Amino acid sequence: MADPKTVQKGSELLRLHRDPSLLTVVNVWDAVSAKVVAAVEGTHALATASHSIAASYGYEDGENIPLDLMLEAVKRVVDATDLPVTADLEGGYGNAAETVRRAIGIGVVGANIEDQMKPLPEAVAQVEAIMKVADEEGVDFVLNARTDAFHLGRDKDPAENLATAIERGMAYLEAGAPVVFVPARLTDEQVQELVEAFGPQRLSVIHIPGLPPLARLEELGVARVSWGPLSQNVALTALQELVEEVQRGGSVPANLRILN
Repeated sequence: MADPKTVQKGSELLRLHRDPSLLTVVNVWDAVSAKVVAAVEGTHALATASHSIAASYGYEDGENIPLDLMLEAVKRVVDATDLPVTADLEGGYGNAAETVRRAIGIGVVGANIEDQMKPLPEAVAQVEAIMKVADEEGVDFVLNARTDAFHLGRDKDPAENLATAIERGMAYLEAGAPVVFVPARLTDEQVQELVEAFGPQRLSVIHIPGLPPLARLEELGVARVSWGPLSQNVALTALQELVEEVQRGGSVPANLRILN
């Protein structure tokens, strides 16, 4: 069974997803980014970004970073905050249920797990296995069941991708997942259709440029918005801009904040 503090955080993370107020999670990748994000008023939970963690260690995204190293990085985030933490664990590293069990063991109370467009029965069985582990550990684990219908269907008709995302998402909800993650540049109409199919507070999206504003997503009944590797790219942009300013003979910007 999970640690009582982990159990409490799991219940809180699930409540945050069920609340009609939109849950925003600006993704982090290490202890200091976790502390900086957690310190901002209105931040109620943290989410790691697998792409960002892998990049910080010099690995390409796509389960190239060893699982032990990924979990070590995630644990540093968990240990840096009292907030609930959900982790991006890609496709589960070959055994999603056992990866989730290990994640719960270090205090993680939610996870993104990609379906990678596996045959639907196989993907559903994976969701069921993850939720069985969560039940065994006694945690309200917030599986953010990701469908790659749009991500891996870039050459397909968007209407076909939407229909596939709805079919797979509804199957994951039926299998016990609390939330379905559909990463894509979704239109207002597509978000509406997904929420109508899944129900309110069941859809999770990534706020890439082009998505409806946050207030509109909340109005439509979206549960959660994340930023994936975009937050790390914002930080890296600021770093590169500093270097460019230095090369022009300048220095740090006047609005610099000492955050560590």
